[in-house]
Amino acid sequence: MCIRDRAESVWLQVLQDARRGDLRPVYAGEPVSMADVPPAQNDLLTSGYAFGSIQTTRGCPLDCSFCSVSVFNGKRYRQRPIEKVVEEFRTIRERLVLIVDDNLIGTSPAHVARAKDLFRAMINAKLRKKWICQATINVAEDDELLTLAAKAGCKGVFIGFESPTDEGLAEVGKKFNILKGHNFRDSVRRIQRHNISVVGSFIMGLDTDEPGIGKQIADTAEQYGVDLLNVLLLTPLPGTRVWQKMKSQGRIAANSFPEDWKYFTLTFPVARYKHLSWAGILQEMDACDRRFYSLRRVVHRIWCSFWRRRAPLFATVGNLSYRHNLRTYRNLCKKVDVSRGRALDAR
Repeated sequence: MCIRDRAESVWLQVLQDARRGDLRPVYAGEPVSMADVPPAQNDLLTSGYAFGSIQTTRGCPLDCSFCSVSVFNGKRYRQRPIEKVVEEFRTIRERLVLIVDDNLIGTSPAHVARAKDLFRAMINAKLRKKWICQATINVAEDDELLTLAAKAGCKGVFIGFESPTDEGLAEVGKKFNILKGHNFRDSVRRIQRHNISVVGSFIMGLDTDEPGIGKQIADTAEQYGVDLLNVLLLTPLPGTRVWQKMKSQGRIAANSFPEDWKYFTLTFPVARYKHLSWAGILQEMDACDRRFYSLRRVVHRIWCSFWRRRAPLFATVGNLSYRHNLRTYRNLCKKVDVSRGRALDAR
């Protein structure tokens, strides 16, 4: 049995058919109004989670070439009613919450206005939650937006910078960052002045990336002044323009499905990269991690967060966790073994 498109529209029918023992092979779902999205039943979850989670919007108008969001949730930016979001927030038992929206703020003036209204409602509701979210760099353009977000409990924002070069941004289709002419260092500082930490995300393995990209990304992230760095490998996800391009060029190396799906984690090289071999891109990732998360730089960032009183616990736990996870990832890559990489390179 499988469900095509949105399960929400047919899930009740699926359950009713399951009770009768009469499941169909295929159910055709369809998009539903955001006003009809049911709240998560947080009461069914056991205690002990570090973070609760909630979704307030769907879709992203940016349509980056590597991203499955616009394929899965559409390019049209849709918002849940604010009162329903606040109501669901109240049911989350955890004090820390991850807002899973791919772009909480949106990109247009109307999107930003809605975000402000949401934050005002959260403040008035006295939710007393601390939360982190994902947004584009335009979040730094509006001081009122940042002030309201901080008062509503925002402690961190995940921002996709994607590439340290304009050529890389053009390749992934993130012209939004180029056309706006942002000074990313100033933008990051404006966000941080509201005691909100910034996690900077980059993608490695673009056609414009050459040997030395690891050091370049680490130095760029340091120049921007982000609190944490998250680097992912360019991964051709089904339905994306990157998938279509690499498939047409025969560059998807891990292509024995379904067994190879386990490698599509965004942290494992599954494609043939233009200027980097399987071993080469892992070496670049390692060089990037070692540079940005060197003990000296980690200590400096943690000290700055305490000095400026900017989410010191978040900075400490985040940096030390990343540093620990990088060692684990390095060992895992060794266990996967070079023979697997050579096999992928040879395909």
